[in-house]
Amino acid sequence: MGLREKLEELRQQGLNEIANSDDLKNVNNIRVKLLGKKGPITNVLRGMRDLSAEERPKVGKFANEVRDELQQALEDKKSSLEQALMNAKLQSESIDVTLPGTPVAQGQPHVIQQIIDQLVDLFIGMGYEVAVGDEVEQEEYNFEKLNLPKDHPARDMQDTFYITPSVLMRTQTSPMQARMMETHDFSKGPLKMISPGKVYRRDTDDATHSHQFHQVEGLVVGEHVTMADLKGTLEVVAQNLFGDQLKVRLRPSYFPFTEPSVEADVTCFNCLGKGCAICKGNGWIEVLGAGMVHPNVLKMSGVDPDVYGGFAFGLGPDRFAMIKYGVEDIRDFYQNDMRFLTQFDQKG
Repeated sequence: MGLREKLEELRQQGLNEIANSDDLKNVNNIRVKLLGKKGPITNVLRGMRDLSAEERPKVGKFANEVRDELQQALEDKKSSLEQALMNAKLQSESIDVTLPGTPVAQGQPHVIQQIIDQLVDLFIGMGYEVAVGDEVEQEEYNFEKLNLPKDHPARDMQDTFYITPSVLMRTQTSPMQARMMETHDFSKGPLKMISPGKVYRRDTDDATHSHQFHQVEGLVVGEHVTMADLKGTLEVVAQNLFGDQLKVRLRPSYFPFTEPSVEADVTCFNCLGKGCAICKGNGWIEVLGAGMVHPNVLKMSGVDPDVYGGFAFGLGPDRFAMIKYGVEDIRDFYQNDMRFLTQFDQKG
Protein backbone atom coordinates (compact mmCIF):
# COMPACT_ATOMS: atom_id res chain seq x y z
CA MET A 1 0.00 0.00 0.00
CA GLY A 2 1.42 3.37 -1.04
CA LEU A 3 1.69 6.44 1.17
CA ARG A 4 -1.23 8.13 -0.52
CA GLU A 5 -3.47 5.12 0.16
CA LYS A 6 -2.34 4.98 3.78
CA LEU A 7 -3.17 8.67 4.23
CA GLU A 8 -6.60 8.16 2.65
CA GLU A 9 -7.27 5.25 5.00
CA LEU A 10 -6.20 7.34 8.04
CA ARG A 11 -8.46 10.18 6.86
CA GLN A 12 -11.53 7.96 6.63
CA GLN A 13 -10.74 6.23 9.92
CA GLY A 14 -10.21 9.57 11.69
CA LEU A 15 -13.39 11.14 10.31
CA ASN A 16 -15.41 8.11 11.42
CA GLU A 17 -13.97 8.22 14.94
CA ILE A 18 -14.60 11.94 15.20
CA ALA A 19 -18.18 11.57 14.00
CA ASN A 20 -18.85 8.81 16.56
CA SER A 21 -17.35 10.73 19.53
CA ASP A 22 -19.85 11.81 22.15
CA ASP A 23 -17.74 13.70 24.70
CA LEU A 24 -14.98 16.31 24.72
CA LYS A 25 -12.45 14.06 26.40
CA ASN A 26 -12.74 11.49 23.61
CA VAL A 27 -12.37 14.20 20.95
CA ASN A 28 -9.16 15.38 22.58
CA ASN A 29 -7.82 11.81 22.71
CA ILE A 30 -8.50 11.41 18.97
CA ARG A 31 -6.68 14.68 18.25
CA VAL A 32 -3.61 13.49 20.15
CA LYS A 33 -3.74 10.05 18.54
CA LEU A 34 -4.12 11.26 14.95
CA LEU A 35 -2.21 14.54 14.88
CA GLY A 36 0.34 14.12 17.65
CA LYS A 37 4.09 13.81 17.07
CA LYS A 38 3.84 10.05 17.47
CA GLY A 39 0.62 9.72 15.47
CA PRO A 40 0.13 7.58 12.34
CA ILE A 41 0.13 10.57 9.96
CA THR A 42 3.56 11.61 11.21
CA ASN A 43 4.81 8.06 10.80
CA VAL A 44 3.51 7.92 7.21
CA LEU A 45 5.19 11.22 6.37
CA ARG A 46 8.54 9.83 7.52
CA GLY A 47 8.35 7.44 4.60
CA MET A 48 8.32 10.34 2.11
CA ARG A 49 12.15 10.22 1.96
CA ASP A 50 11.82 7.04 -0.07
CA LEU A 51 9.65 8.73 -2.73
CA SER A 52 10.90 10.13 -5.96
CA ALA A 53 11.42 13.87 -6.28
CA GLU A 54 8.37 14.03 -8.53
CA GLU A 55 6.00 12.21 -6.11
CA ARG A 56 7.21 13.84 -2.88
CA PRO A 57 5.45 17.26 -3.31
CA LYS A 58 2.20 15.62 -4.40
CA VAL A 59 2.09 13.32 -1.38
CA GLY A 60 3.15 16.16 0.91
CA LYS A 61 0.32 18.35 -0.39
CA PHE A 62 -2.18 15.53 0.09
CA ALA A 63 -0.90 14.88 3.64
CA ASN A 64 -1.43 18.55 4.54
CA GLU A 65 -4.96 18.39 3.15
CA VAL A 66 -5.69 15.32 5.26
CA ARG A 67 -4.28 16.97 8.40
CA ASP A 68 -6.27 20.17 7.79
CA GLU A 69 -9.47 18.23 7.16
CA LEU A 70 -9.08 16.22 10.36
CA GLN A 71 -8.21 19.36 12.33
CA GLN A 72 -11.32 21.12 11.06
CA ALA A 73 -13.48 18.07 11.81
CA LEU A 74 -12.11 18.01 15.37
CA GLU A 75 -12.83 21.74 15.87
CA ASP A 76 -16.37 21.38 14.51
CA LYS A 77 -17.04 18.38 16.74
CA LYS A 78 -15.65 20.15 19.76
CA SER A 79 -17.83 23.22 19.14
CA SER A 80 -20.87 21.03 18.62
CA LEU A 81 -20.32 19.13 21.89
CA GLU A 82 -19.66 22.34 23.86
CA GLN A 83 -22.85 23.88 22.52
CA ALA A 84 -24.79 20.75 23.42
CA LEU A 85 -23.42 20.89 26.97
CA MET A 86 -24.33 24.57 27.28
CA ASN A 87 -27.85 23.92 26.02
CA ALA A 88 -28.31 21.08 28.50
CA LYS A 89 -27.04 23.28 31.35
CA LEU A 90 -29.32 26.14 30.38
CA GLN A 91 -32.23 23.77 30.18
CA SER A 92 -31.53 22.43 33.66
CA GLU A 93 -31.18 25.97 35.06
CA SER A 94 -34.16 27.47 33.32
CA ILE A 95 -36.16 29.87 35.48
CA ASP A 96 -39.84 30.51 35.42
CA VAL A 97 -39.84 34.31 35.51
CA THR A 98 -43.52 34.33 36.42
CA LEU A 99 -42.76 32.80 39.85
CA PRO A 100 -42.44 35.17 42.83
CA GLY A 101 -38.84 36.06 43.71
CA THR A 102 -37.01 34.93 46.83
CA PRO A 103 -37.28 37.64 49.48
CA VAL A 104 -33.93 39.10 50.58
CA ALA A 105 -33.52 40.23 54.17
CA GLN A 106 -32.86 43.96 54.26
CA GLY A 107 -30.70 45.49 56.95
CA GLN A 108 -31.08 48.80 58.72
CA PRO A 109 -28.88 51.11 60.78
CA HIS A 110 -28.70 50.49 64.51
CA VAL A 111 -31.18 52.64 66.43
CA ILE A 112 -28.37 54.73 67.96
CA GLN A 113 -26.79 55.18 64.54
CA GLN A 114 -30.18 56.37 63.30
CA ILE A 115 -30.14 59.11 65.97
CA ILE A 116 -26.54 60.06 65.09
CA ASP A 117 -27.34 60.17 61.35
CA GLN A 118 -30.36 62.35 62.03
CA LEU A 119 -28.23 64.77 64.08
CA VAL A 120 -25.43 64.81 61.49
CA ASP A 121 -27.89 65.56 58.67
CA LEU A 122 -29.42 68.36 60.72
CA PHE A 123 -26.11 70.05 61.55
CA ILE A 124 -24.72 69.69 58.03
CA GLY A 125 -27.84 71.49 56.86
CA MET A 126 -27.01 74.28 59.34
CA GLY A 127 -23.52 74.69 57.88
CA TYR A 128 -21.55 72.62 60.39
CA GLU A 129 -18.68 70.34 59.45
CA VAL A 130 -18.28 66.82 60.86
CA ALA A 131 -14.96 66.00 62.52
CA VAL A 132 -14.38 62.37 63.53
CA GLY A 133 -11.36 61.80 65.77
CA ASP A 134 -9.42 58.83 67.09
CA GLU A 135 -10.80 56.82 69.99
CA VAL A 136 -7.27 56.55 71.42
CA GLU A 137 -6.34 60.05 72.50
CA GLN A 138 -3.54 61.98 74.20
CA GLU A 139 -4.19 63.05 77.78
CA GLU A 140 -3.30 66.64 76.88
CA TYR A 141 -6.16 66.96 74.40
CA ASN A 142 -8.64 64.94 76.43
CA PHE A 143 -8.11 66.96 79.63
CA GLU A 144 -5.62 69.82 79.75
CA LYS A 145 -6.73 71.56 76.54
CA LEU A 146 -10.28 71.43 77.91
CA ASN A 147 -9.37 73.17 81.19
CA LEU A 148 -9.44 70.04 83.34
CA PRO A 149 -6.53 70.41 85.80
CA LYS A 150 -4.23 67.64 86.95
CA ASP A 151 -6.18 67.05 90.17
CA HIS A 152 -9.60 66.83 88.50
CA PRO A 153 -11.49 63.63 89.53
CA ALA A 154 -12.20 62.70 85.91
CA ARG A 155 -8.48 62.14 85.36
CA ASP A 156 -8.30 59.50 88.05
CA MET A 157 -7.44 55.92 87.09
CA GLN A 158 -10.78 54.87 88.60
CA ASP A 159 -12.72 56.77 85.92
CA THR A 160 -10.56 56.60 82.77
CA PHE A 161 -9.06 53.77 80.72
CA TYR A 162 -5.35 54.64 80.50
CA ILE A 163 -3.15 52.84 77.97
CA THR A 164 0.05 54.63 79.02
CA PRO A 165 0.46 57.51 81.50
CA SER A 166 -0.15 59.99 78.65
CA VAL A 167 -2.41 57.98 76.28
CA LEU A 168 -5.97 56.90 77.02
CA MET A 169 -9.30 55.84 75.59
CA ARG A 170 -11.07 59.15 75.13
CA THR A 171 -13.73 59.95 77.72
CA GLN A 172 -15.44 62.47 75.42
CA THR A 173 -15.31 63.60 71.80
CA SER A 174 -14.29 67.13 72.92
CA PRO A 175 -10.59 66.64 72.00
CA MET A 176 -11.60 67.23 68.39
CA GLN A 177 -12.81 70.70 69.39
CA ALA A 178 -9.31 71.65 70.55
CA ARG A 179 -7.71 70.13 67.45
CA MET A 180 -10.10 71.94 65.11
CA MET A 181 -9.57 75.29 66.85
CA GLU A 182 -5.80 74.89 66.47
CA THR A 183 -6.05 74.44 62.69
CA HIS A 184 -9.04 76.63 61.76
CA ASP A 185 -8.44 79.89 59.87
CA PHE A 186 -10.81 82.34 61.58
CA SER A 187 -10.12 84.98 58.95
CA LYS A 188 -12.31 82.90 56.63
CA GLY A 189 -15.26 82.74 59.04
CA PRO A 190 -16.40 81.08 62.26
CA LEU A 191 -15.71 77.47 63.20
CA LYS A 192 -18.89 75.38 63.28
CA MET A 193 -18.39 71.68 63.91
CA ILE A 194 -19.79 68.55 65.51
CA SER A 195 -17.85 65.47 66.51
CA PRO A 196 -19.81 62.20 66.83
CA GLY A 197 -18.24 58.97 68.07
CA LYS A 198 -17.72 56.36 70.77
CA VAL A 199 -16.28 57.27 74.17
CA TYR A 200 -15.12 55.16 77.10
CA ARG A 201 -15.33 55.50 80.88
CA ARG A 202 -14.79 53.10 83.73
CA ASP A 203 -18.44 52.91 84.68
CA THR A 204 -20.15 49.85 86.07
CA ASP A 205 -22.66 48.67 83.49
CA ASP A 206 -26.23 49.04 84.69
CA ALA A 207 -29.58 50.22 83.33
CA THR A 208 -28.38 53.79 82.72
CA HIS A 209 -24.57 53.48 82.51
CA SER A 210 -22.15 51.75 80.15
CA HIS A 211 -18.36 51.62 79.88
CA GLN A 212 -18.77 52.45 76.18
CA PHE A 213 -21.34 54.85 74.81
CA HIS A 214 -21.77 57.56 72.17
CA GLN A 215 -21.45 61.33 72.19
CA VAL A 216 -22.08 64.10 69.72
CA GLU A 217 -20.28 67.26 70.76
CA GLY A 218 -20.74 70.56 69.00
CA LEU A 219 -18.72 73.76 68.90
CA VAL A 220 -19.22 77.19 67.38
CA VAL A 221 -16.44 79.78 67.73
CA GLY A 222 -16.49 83.17 66.06
CA GLU A 223 -17.15 86.83 66.68
CA HIS A 224 -20.36 87.94 68.40
CA VAL A 225 -21.53 84.43 69.36
CA THR A 226 -23.96 84.61 72.30
CA MET A 227 -25.97 82.42 74.65
CA ALA A 228 -29.03 83.21 72.52
CA ASP A 229 -27.33 81.42 69.59
CA LEU A 230 -26.81 78.40 71.81
CA LYS A 231 -30.42 78.30 72.96
CA GLY A 232 -31.72 78.68 69.41
CA THR A 233 -29.48 75.84 68.22
CA LEU A 234 -30.64 73.53 71.02
CA GLU A 235 -34.29 74.30 70.25
CA VAL A 236 -33.75 73.29 66.61
CA VAL A 237 -32.11 70.03 67.73
CA ALA A 238 -34.90 69.18 70.21
CA GLN A 239 -37.68 69.97 67.74
CA ASN A 240 -35.97 67.97 64.98
CA LEU A 241 -35.66 64.88 67.17
CA PHE A 242 -38.78 65.02 69.32
CA GLY A 243 -41.29 67.34 67.62
CA ASP A 244 -41.78 71.00 66.81
CA GLN A 245 -43.96 71.72 69.86
CA LEU A 246 -41.10 71.41 72.35
CA LYS A 247 -39.35 74.23 74.14
CA VAL A 248 -35.89 74.39 75.72
CA ARG A 249 -35.01 75.76 79.14
CA LEU A 250 -31.51 76.34 80.45
CA ARG A 251 -30.51 75.79 84.09
CA PRO A 252 -27.21 76.99 85.59
CA SER A 253 -24.62 74.26 85.94
CA TYR A 254 -20.84 73.78 86.00
CA PHE A 255 -18.42 72.29 83.48
CA PRO A 256 -14.68 73.06 83.50
CA PHE A 257 -14.58 73.86 79.78
CA THR A 258 -17.54 76.28 79.62
CA GLU A 259 -18.36 79.49 81.54
CA PRO A 260 -21.20 80.08 82.07
CA SER A 261 -22.40 76.48 81.91
CA VAL A 262 -25.96 75.22 81.63
CA GLU A 263 -27.99 72.05 81.68
CA ALA A 264 -30.57 71.98 78.89
CA ASP A 265 -34.04 70.55 79.45
CA VAL A 266 -36.73 70.06 76.80
CA THR A 267 -40.47 69.88 77.19
CA CYS A 268 -41.48 66.26 77.74
CA PHE A 269 -42.41 64.97 74.28
CA ASN A 270 -44.84 62.47 75.80
CA CYS A 271 -47.04 64.81 77.86
CA LEU A 272 -45.97 68.20 76.38
CA GLY A 273 -45.24 69.58 79.83
CA LYS A 274 -48.27 68.31 81.72
CA GLY A 275 -46.34 65.73 83.73
CA CYS A 276 -46.04 61.97 83.23
CA ALA A 277 -43.96 58.95 84.22
CA ILE A 278 -41.29 59.65 81.59
CA CYS A 279 -40.55 63.17 82.89
CA LYS A 280 -41.25 62.14 86.51
CA GLY A 281 -44.13 64.55 86.75
CA ASN A 282 -42.30 67.84 86.21
CA GLY A 283 -42.94 68.26 82.48
CA TRP A 284 -39.25 68.58 81.51
CA ILE A 285 -36.53 66.12 80.46
CA GLU A 286 -32.81 66.80 80.93
CA VAL A 287 -31.07 66.12 77.63
CA LEU A 288 -27.59 67.70 77.50
CA GLY A 289 -24.94 69.97 78.95
CA ALA A 290 -23.74 73.12 77.26
CA GLY A 291 -22.31 76.57 77.79
CA MET A 292 -20.11 79.36 76.47
CA VAL A 293 -16.57 78.21 75.73
CA HIS A 294 -14.23 79.00 78.65
CA PRO A 295 -11.58 81.64 77.80
CA ASN A 296 -8.85 79.26 79.01
CA VAL A 297 -9.95 76.65 76.43
CA LEU A 298 -9.72 79.26 73.68
CA LYS A 299 -6.27 80.42 74.85
CA MET A 300 -4.84 76.90 75.01
CA SER A 301 -5.86 76.33 71.38
CA GLY A 302 -4.34 79.60 70.20
CA VAL A 303 -7.61 81.56 69.90
CA ASP A 304 -7.80 85.11 71.31
CA PRO A 305 -10.72 85.15 73.83
CA ASP A 306 -10.88 88.96 73.64
CA VAL A 307 -11.82 88.74 69.95
CA TYR A 308 -13.61 85.41 69.65
CA GLY A 309 -16.18 83.60 71.73
CA GLY A 310 -18.36 80.60 71.24
CA PHE A 311 -20.61 77.93 72.64
CA ALA A 312 -20.21 74.20 73.05
CA PHE A 313 -22.62 71.39 73.81
CA GLY A 314 -22.47 67.65 74.31
CA LEU A 315 -25.33 65.23 73.95
CA GLY A 316 -25.66 61.48 74.23
CA PRO A 317 -27.40 59.67 71.35
CA ASP A 318 -27.85 56.66 73.66
CA ARG A 319 -29.81 58.81 76.13
CA PHE A 320 -31.74 60.48 73.32
CA ALA A 321 -32.75 57.05 72.00
CA MET A 322 -33.82 55.94 75.50
CA ILE A 323 -35.93 59.08 75.92
CA LYS A 324 -37.40 59.04 72.42
CA TYR A 325 -38.42 55.37 72.46
CA GLY A 326 -39.06 54.86 76.18
CA VAL A 327 -36.23 52.33 76.62
CA GLU A 328 -35.47 51.76 80.31
CA ASP A 329 -32.21 49.80 80.08
CA ILE A 330 -29.27 51.08 77.98
CA ARG A 331 -27.89 47.55 77.79
CA ASP A 332 -30.76 46.57 75.48
CA PHE A 333 -29.06 48.55 72.71
CA TYR A 334 -25.90 46.44 72.87
CA GLN A 335 -27.16 42.87 73.31
CA ASN A 336 -27.85 42.31 69.59
CA ASP A 337 -31.34 41.00 70.26
CA MET A 338 -32.96 41.32 66.83
CA ARG A 339 -36.44 41.18 68.38
CA PHE A 340 -35.59 44.43 70.14
CA LEU A 341 -33.59 46.16 67.40
CA THR A 342 -36.03 45.53 64.55
CA GLN A 343 -38.68 47.57 66.37
CA PHE A 344 -36.85 50.69 65.23
CA ASP A 345 -37.66 50.14 61.61
CA GLN A 346 -35.63 52.32 59.27
CA LYS A 347 -34.59 50.28 56.27
CA GLY A 348 -31.21 51.15 54.80
